[in-house]
Amino acid sequence: MVRERAFPIVIVGHIDHGKSTLIGRMLHDTNALPTGKVEELQASSDRRGVPFEWSFVLDALQLERDQAITVDSTQIWFHTETRRYVIIDAPGHREFLRNMVTGAASANAGVIVIDAKQGVSEQTRRHAYLLHLIGIPQVVVAVNKMDLVDHSEERFKTVEAEMRMYLKDIGLNAQAVIPVAAMHGDNLARRSCSMPWYDGPTLTDALDAFPRVSAPTERPFRMPVQDVYRQDGKRFIVGRVESGTLNQGDAISVWPSGRSAKVLAFGSWKAATPIQSVQAGQSVALNLDDELFIERGHVLTLPTASPKLSNALSVRLFWLSKDPLRQGESLTLKLATASYDVTVDSVDTVIDVEDLSRHRGTEVTQNGVAEVTLRSRSDITYDLFHDLPTMGRGVLLDGYDVVGGCIIEGGSDIEVVSRNLTAVPQSVTAEERAKANGYPGAVLWMSGLSGAGKSTLAMALQRELFSRKIQVYTLDGDNVRNGLNRDLGFSEEERIENIRRVAEVAKLFADAGTIVISAFIAPTKATRAAAREIIGEHFHEVHVSANMDVCESRDVKGLYAKARRGEIDDFTGVSSPWEPPESPDLDVNTGELSLDESLAKMVDYLEKNILKPV
Repeated sequence: MVRERAFPIVIVGHIDHGKSTLIGRMLHDTNALPTGKVEELQASSDRRGVPFEWSFVLDALQLERDQAITVDSTQIWFHTETRRYVIIDAPGHREFLRNMVTGAASANAGVIVIDAKQGVSEQTRRHAYLLHLIGIPQVVVAVNKMDLVDHSEERFKTVEAEMRMYLKDIGLNAQAVIPVAAMHGDNLARRSCSMPWYDGPTLTDALDAFPRVSAPTERPFRMPVQDVYRQDGKRFIVGRVESGTLNQGDAISVWPSGRSAKVLAFGSWKAATPIQSVQAGQSVALNLDDELFIERGHVLTLPTASPKLSNALSVRLFWLSKDPLRQGESLTLKLATASYDVTVDSVDTVIDVEDLSRHRGTEVTQNGVAEVTLRSRSDITYDLFHDLPTMGRGVLLDGYDVVGGCIIEGGSDIEVVSRNLTAVPQSVTAEERAKANGYPGAVLWMSGLSGAGKSTLAMALQRELFSRKIQVYTLDGDNVRNGLNRDLGFSEEERIENIRRVAEVAKLFADAGTIVISAFIAPTKATRAAAREIIGEHFHEVHVSANMDVCESRDVKGLYAKARRGEIDDFTGVSSPWEPPESPDLDVNTGELSLDESLAKMVDYLEKNILKPV
């Protein structure tokens, strides 16, 4: 036997069509069970006073024994003379369809089990459609319980023809349709003497004939970011390479920003030699030559093969929730390591998996399939499913509940190649403006809790600087949300977009030679780091600090009280996290200093760091 990575297969089938029996018997017939296991199960059955069944082999979970159904996908290993396999045993019960999908998503091939007597059921068609939907390219069909139809060739041909026709209609080609009697091991790992009319492969022969699905190393490089951390003074970007290859020294682009850097080195753990290259399937940590703002959910690519960006996606989804999906509903779309708040823009087409008919609809019922348009406030980084399956399929959540899955078939693409636009240089440089003004443009990025005094201090500082004939402007959170960002809410995603837009505007003001005072809560380190990256050298971080008691005592609007009563969601410091700056350029404690003292501290910083002679 060739020792290599186990070939993952998923076995699906309607409840009571004999899937578990098939697996248990195949494990026995391929000598995958420990010595004495069958005798042990037989003795256990005798003690319980029930007949021995091969499905008991899989009943590792007590709940399964109690209910006689498989409720979760389970992994089981066996091998043939050709190679090793891992079976992803997916539950067949209608209520556990989501578990079946979860298990099947990691398989390279699928086995569909059908009861010869009952024939092709609705659930059989649904399983087949889902295998197709999540991109399982290789399928074999086992028509089970042939002993219950007297090993009838005619009955087998009827079921085979119906199933082959359905698979053809949805774009799948069964590489074999095999008559089996799992209880007796007929045509599993050995040929059946009871069905001499069948001259095709056994089930294990058919599995061995599946070509191995190689890692997509020849496809464009994609690495969704899992995390960013520092070690020994170095900053590492961590993730799993989903496709392509990456070499030390390569330039990479980070999406959705499109900013670029070079790979200095790959991190390694006690590697004998330094890693020079990584490829699809490997989890890596890499160090870049530029500390770009990167966080979980961003995607690294090569500059020559960009992903797509859009805030409107056309997806084909399967819906698992008991509550129908309707236009206007808000969900979370998880793609690779990223999460996006999305709204159902429209239910475009509902597909009946029984007869594959299509019609326009207004809702998608449980276990239904439909083509839907999803819209997000921010750009989604993605690839089409047929181009890169691992980057083109996602999961839909309602809160923490998985309510559906989808593949991306299209989007209102933002033309990424347009990022190659060449910026037109200003005819008046920043240095000329600074010389003319006597000071450079700058952004004082003030962050702090609601009630810390940001706006009050910002306006006092603006008045002080204006009186000194200094070009100054204040960007305040409430003011910006009344105009530029009036379309944004307060979800995490929308807060990030709010700060991004403000940072871009502040950068333009600073480039024009203005002293910009920004007064925003900017609750997380990541959002402030993103603002710093956009603004660059003009960025000065100011922490306007005050403890919670002080902030609440200044809250004339009663916002803290409402948040504590649960009347306001995502209120920073109460129901949403606040991450104070660790090492700001300036800390102004307004809980201890008066307004005049705080203002003086700000002016002193400006005079020493910005308003000094150019």
